[in-house]
Amino acid sequence: MRLEDLLPSPEPVRFVAADGTETPAPAGHVRPSDELLVEAHRRMVLGRRFDTQATALTKQGRLAVYPSSRGQEACQIAAVLALRDDDWLFPTYRDSVALVARGLDPAEVLTLLRGDWHCGYDPAAVKVAPQCTPLATQTIHAVGLAEALRRKGEDGVVLALIGDGGTSEGDFHEALNFAAVRRAPVVFFIQNNGYAISVPLAQQTAAPALAYKGVGYGVVSEQVDGNDLLAVLSVLTTAVQHARSGRGPYLVEAHTYRMEAHTNADDATRYRDEAEVTRWAAADPLARLQTYLRHRGLIDDEAVRTAEDEAEAFAAEVRTKLNADVVADPRTLFDHVFAEPTAQLVEQRAQLVAELDAGEA
Repeated sequence: MRLEDLLPSPEPVRFVAADGTETPAPAGHVRPSDELLVEAHRRMVLGRRFDTQATALTKQGRLAVYPSSRGQEACQIAAVLALRDDDWLFPTYRDSVALVARGLDPAEVLTLLRGDWHCGYDPAAVKVAPQCTPLATQTIHAVGLAEALRRKGEDGVVLALIGDGGTSEGDFHEALNFAAVRRAPVVFFIQNNGYAISVPLAQQTAAPALAYKGVGYGVVSEQVDGNDLLAVLSVLTTAVQHARSGRGPYLVEAHTYRMEAHTNADDATRYRDEAEVTRWAAADPLARLQTYLRHRGLIDDEAVRTAEDEAEAFAAEVRTKLNADVVADPRTLFDHVFAEPTAQLVEQRAQLVAELDAGEA
C-alpha cells in the first residue's frame, strides 16, 4: 500500500461548522442520509439526558462512580449507527451512552459503575464486549475477535473505542501491529477529548495528530471533527466498509472534548480553566446538529420536544431501576470464574452453601 493511501487528511474532516452552518463537502466523503441524521439526533438527545441522569445518581449514592461523556455524544452515537447489529462493539468505561444507544438495558449498563457486577449484560447476545476500565487492553481483545471472524469467513466488523490516553499504552500499539499484519476487520476509534484524566495531549505525544499513529503500522487512518455528527458518521461508515471488504484495519481519530470532569471523583478545575470549557461549549455537538437540521427543515420545535419527552421518560425509567436495592446472592460469586469450575471452586462453593444453610436454619 502506498504511503499516501495511509495518511489522514491534513485537517479534521468536517461537514458542519460549530455554529451549525453547512461547510463545503469534504472530497471523498459522503453525507449521511437525512433519515439517519434525524435518528441520530433522537439518540443524541436521549443519550445526553441519560448521561445527566447517571451523573445525578452518583450524587444520590446509587452509583459508585460515573465517567460522563457529555460533549462526546456525536462520537458515541455515530459509532453505533455505523455498525450492523451483528457487528461487535468494544467500549471503554466512558462509553455508556453508546451502549444505551445500541439498545442495551441502562440498568445492565450501569451495573459495573454501581459495583454489582463487572458486566451486567450478556456480551455474546448483544455483541458488545464488557466495558473496559484498564486502558487499551480492549483493543487487543477486539483484534482477536476480529481475527476470529476473518478466519471463520464471516463479514462482521469490530469497532474498538479508545481514549487519547489509551494510545500511550503498549497494548494499543501491539493491537495495531497485529491487526495490520493479519488484515483483521477492526476499526480503532480514538475519542481524543484533550485529557488523559489531567494530562493534556501535548504531554502525551509529539505527533501532529493521533491519527498518524496508524501510519507506521500500515493502517489506513483519518481524523475528523468529533463534534460534527455528520462528519463522524461519514468517516466511521467509510472505515467500517473498508474493514468489512477485507482490506484490513482502519484508524479514526475524533477531535472532541470532555465537558465534565474525568469522573465525579475528579476536580477538573485544577488542570483546565473555565475559558477553555466555554470555548468548547460553543461547539456543542447536540446544539450543532439541531441547528443544522432546523436550517434544512428536517426537524422543528415539535420534533425536539418529542425527543426530549422520550428522553425524560427514559431517565425516569433509569431512576426507577437504579433506585431499587439489589438483592445479592453470595452463591453467584462462583458462577462466572471459569466455564468449568475447578475442584477448588466446587469445594469452596459447597462450604459457603453449607454456612449459608446453617445460618438460615
